[in-house]
Amino acid sequence: MPILTIILVLIVAGVALWAINAFIPMARSVKTILNLVVVVVLCIWLLQTFGVISGFRNLRLE
Repeated sequence: MPILTIILVLIVAGVALWAINAFIPMARSVKTILNLVVVVVLCIWLLQTFGVISGFRNLRLE
C-alpha cells in the first residue's frame, strides 16, 4: 500500500474524529470510548499494513 494512501487515511480519520467530537453533542465518557476505539482500530490497521501482525486476515469465526 502506498505511503500516500496511509497518510490520507490517517488524515481523513483524524478530521472525521475531530468533527464528531466538536460538533456532535455527547457525554464525555462516550467521546472517550469513541476516541479509544478509533485509535485502537487505526493502530491495528497500521500494524497489519506494515506486516507486523498478520493473524487477523486468516481469522475464522465458527
